[in-house]
Amino acid sequence: MARKRTGLPVDGWLAIDKPLGVTSARAVAAVRRATGATKVGHGGTLDPLASGVLPIALGEATKTVQYVMDGSKTYRWQVRWGEQRTTDDAEGDIVATCDRRPTAAEIEAALGAFIGDILQIPPAYSAIKVEGERAYDLARSGEAPDLAPRRVRIHAFTLLGTPDADHADFETVAGKGTYIRALARDLSQALGTKGYVSRLRRTACGPFREENAISLETIEEVGQGPALRSHLLPVETALDDIPALALTEAEARRLRNGQALPLLQVAARNPLAKIAQDTVVRAMDGRRVVALARIAGGEIRPMRVIHSKTDDQQE
Repeated sequence: MARKRTGLPVDGWLAIDKPLGVTSARAVAAVRRATGATKVGHGGTLDPLASGVLPIALGEATKTVQYVMDGSKTYRWQVRWGEQRTTDDAEGDIVATCDRRPTAAEIEAALGAFIGDILQIPPAYSAIKVEGERAYDLARSGEAPDLAPRRVRIHAFTLLGTPDADHADFETVAGKGTYIRALARDLSQALGTKGYVSRLRRTACGPFREENAISLETIEEVGQGPALRSHLLPVETALDDIPALALTEAEARRLRNGQALPLLQVAARNPLAKIAQDTVVRAMDGRRVVALARIAGGEIRPMRVIHSKTDDQQE
């Protein structure tokens, strides 16, 4: 017999401003305790030594987490020149030093090589699995994990300033799977020196921005009360970049029941009449997302049906 889930039917997203020294898992646990939500997950891990936007999904929003993780992320960060550390951030031990300090002009000239699609070897202290074991576990035991280069995309890479000879500040807009620690390591190497990330803050994660993020303390204060609704973002917030198809009430009911819809009758009422095969769409009943669906074989086929109880309560 399946174990029945316990908790409250809360559906939506919270943009948390994660503080330094707190793991993403601890932040999720704090939100779960405060809200009592049945299901809670996050849309992109932040290291303990990083602060900033951590989107947390509740209830039916957990079905859309992958779309946030696949989106671009914006970071403001600082590199400390002259030292290489085991973790490529301030947490690790110093393993090498260098007296060279690059000038602002040299840094600017080097950035172009790191914009666009690049190959990046993840840090040894990362959660990537190597033959079934986490790379950071191997690194902590004294082994050097063999990590293959991965293709990542850097949309923008800007030097914000050089407060002193030992430090430089940057803003980076990066795609899925990018490690800022690896970017700092490789940029330092390209500039003929050593370096590590001394400060890191994520200012945006997909559609979630720091100006709309709230603290863990605020969530703990509002708890499960009505004030939580004022901070809760709709499930479809994570799906802004996915084409929307408007359905009738009857069509929405069919899709919720797992039945496919003929594409032509729906496309005739939508501006996406020439939508390509295999495209993922968000099927909408008014302002409410009904399902994530795929266009295939002349049909709209449901992939993930969204049952948002929170929306029902708000109405």
